[in-house]
Amino acid sequence: MRAITKWEAKTQSNPGHSHWYVERFRAMAADGADLAGEARMIDAMLPRGSRVLDAGCGPGRVGGELAARGHAVVGVDVDPVLVEAARQDHPAGDWHVGDLAELDLPAAGVVEPFDAIVCAGNVLTFLAAGTEVEVLRRLAAHLAEDGRLVVGFGAGRGYDFDAFFADVVTAGLHLEIALSTWDLRPFTGSQDFLVAVLARGRPATGSTD
Repeated sequence: MRAITKWEAKTQSNPGHSHWYVERFRAMAADGADLAGEARMIDAMLPRGSRVLDAGCGPGRVGGELAARGHAVVGVDVDPVLVEAARQDHPAGDWHVGDLAELDLPAAGVVEPFDAIVCAGNVLTFLAAGTEVEVLRRLAAHLAEDGRLVVGFGAGRGYDFDAFFADVVTAGLHLEIALSTWDLRPFTGSQDFLVAVLARGRPATGSTD
């Protein structure tokens, strides 16, 4: 039996939380809030019509924007309330309920690898404790050979940045770029937010001479 995620524990203790979360972002969108910062960054990394996985998609805020920009988007989230909202609000995406620690999209008929995977909104801090490496491994397995995984989460949420960097290596990934914001500010280690661009395997080494 799988361990429940921290998000599921939260919604079990507060059954109305998921519905509140959906309506919060719907209200922000209706008020004209800029909710597309993460999507703009991912979009800039890709040619039009790329395949994108929104890992921990919630109500489809990021993936829905990427679908609107012409990408083929698949989203996965453990919360069926959030996934149903994504289906309602962003019908261009392909939305699935599932735990990222058990991610196996070919079993759901989604067989192609992804050009990019985005894991925004502090998703990694809501996983079941101890599943971080497994989640990173499964995300890596769904990447195209030259694809990139982009993860964003804040400090002080139970997942130390140094622990994350160690887990990245354990999962068979490597860090390409570390940023402190989705608008490309550099990460120096002292900031309270991390946006990490990851790729499969180890970084290339050797002289370019």
